[in-house]
Parts: sequence; C-alpha cells; structure tokens
Amino acid sequence: MPLIRPAPRRGILTDRAIRRAHRNGELSVTPFDPGLVRPAAISLRLGREAFALETTGTVDIADRSTYPELRPKELDAEGRLRVEPGEVVLAPTLEKIGLSEKLAGLVDGTSDYARLGISVVLCGQVSPGFGSEKGAVLTLEIVNHLRHPVLLHPGTRICNLMLFATTGSDQSYGAMPNNYSSDHTVAPSRLADHVGRN
Repeated sequence: MPLIRPAPRRGILTDRAIRRAHRNGELSVTPFDPGLVRPAAISLRLGREAFALETTGTVDIADRSTYPELRPKELDAEGRLRVEPGEVVLAPTLEKIGLSEKLAGLVDGTSDYARLGISVVLCGQVSPGFGSEKGAVLTLEIVNHLRHPVLLHPGTRICNLMLFATTGSDQSYGAMPNNYSSDHTVAPSRLADHVGRN
C-alpha cells in the first residue's frame, strides 16, 4: 500500500497556527506578547523612534542625493509622537520579526487608525526569510490626513501582520541584494540601487 503523505499546509495562519509557528521557530517575534495574537493575524506595536520625510526639491529615484532627509522626531513630554497634518513619518515596529522560508506575511494598518484619518501603510509584503537571522523591524509609513495634529502613543497596537504558509522558497529575502532584512531601525530607501536593473 503506498504511503500517503499529508498535504502541505496552505493559506492564512489562524491564531492556533501562529502560536505553533512561534513555538517551533518558524516565526520569531521579539518581544512576544501572546495577547497580540488575533484570530488570523498578530498585531504589532509602534516603536519609540520616528523620522519625518523632508524634501528640499524634486526627488529623482535614481539619484540618492535628492532623496528626502530623515529628520528625527522627538516624543513630547508625555511620550507621545506628534504627527502634523499632511506629514509623512517613518517609524519602526516595536517588535522585531523573523520568518522562515515557509512563511510569508502581509502588513496592514488597523481600521481604528483609518477611522481617525490616519494611514498606516507599508509595501505590505513580508517575504519568506525576512529577518530570519536576528529579526528585523518593519518600517511603517504614517500619514495624517486631518487638518490638525495627531498624537500617537508608542507601544500601542498600530498594524496587523497576517501570515501565510508557503511551500518554501529557494532564496530567502535576506539573501537578496540591498534588502531590509537586518534593519533594527528605520533605513532610507535603497531604490537607487535597483533603478536601471532588470
């Protein structure tokens, strides 16, 4: 009788599978708070650093010297991050993430922030192998669409990481050139390294 092998798991990881992936090392989250595991995602919190994107002229994506400056933003006396109307802020997650080659992720802001006129966006995709060596932060782009400043609180939930089981990848994200897989803080764009390449 032929040996029947179990079908490889596919699809979105639910809370039970997220906790199992964390236990067996396929997913690393530092620091890990079990209370942030949701039915089909794990929430991530806002870190304490933040940088405003400031331009001095036209940005040419092929010319790094024209890129916006990352200006550090200080927290106020009560430890809050002030985001001005129309301001674009880059901020890291509090957690460092690591995925095995068997997991991929999607990051999205929460509806709580969207209902306040605050966009929390990212490229969205977290590739297999991201942060697999020592973990890495995810950099979030935060935009205030209101006419008045918004005060954000570092350490509070700001986005969700949805995880997907994959069949594995031949090359991990961390092995690709000019990646962000070892970032422990916000890093400037590396797009200029890719412009003109096939």
